[in-house]
Amino acid sequence: TGLCNCYPSYGGPFCTECSVGYYEASRNETHLVCSECYKACSKCTGPGDDNCVLCKKGWMLHERKCIDIDECGTEKAQCRANQFCVNLEGSYECRDCDKACVGCMGAGPARCKKCNRGYRRDGVKCLDVNECSNEKPVCTGEHEVCVNTEGSHRCTCESGYSKKDGVCIQDQQDSVAEKGLFEDMTDDEVVVLQQMFFGVVICALATLAAKGDMVFTAIFIGAVAAMAGYWLSERGDRVLDGFMKGR
Repeated sequence: TGLCNCYPSYGGPFCTECSVGYYEASRNETHLVCSECYKACSKCTGPGDDNCVLCKKGWMLHERKCIDIDECGTEKAQCRANQFCVNLEGSYECRDCDKACVGCMGAGPARCKKCNRGYRRDGVKCLDVNECSNEKPVCTGEHEVCVNTEGSHRCTCESGYSKKDGVCIQDQQDSVAEKGLFEDMTDDEVVVLQQMFFGVVICALATLAAKGDMVFTAIFIGAVAAMAGYWLSERGDRVLDGFMKGR
């Protein structure tokens, strides 16, 4: 295109001038050195803050110095109703008021023009109102309790209840799982069962060894009867009940 791309500190069609915010530190027939002005100057004659000729936006020239304009003290600041102005060097910013305020003159609940709903004036500050401490209950539903929050409150259910369709309903208690066959047996009961088991095994083996001899058969039947007696006892009733339930 025939145009020159200049370094940031240079300008003009052929990069033979200093750009905005820079001044001629030195120049000869073949060379130009451009140095940066003081931060508030857009045009200057030297590096000092008193060498300004023109100022950047947000500053004004006074006796060759660029002085910051406090936009917050003028009509130049344009903040919303529930914001306050903070002056910056060469500019300003709008920050939100504290949530306790309706309009403010600065940060914090002590700079409120008016207290927001749910807050009250206490000296210079706007403090949270604890609605739950009122004499008249604010949560009137059955099994409801009041929980204070910042600037407000909420109604929730007391322990053991959950809200359903706006009503506090008692939580369903989980049914206690039935114990298995041997989960609640005492050590004595375990010993008795072990003895009975080994007795039955020995009798059965003896009966088989005797090939049906009536004496050993009677012993075997006696052992089985003893075991049946246990099952019919008070302890046996409880174990049998668990067995019948499939545990």
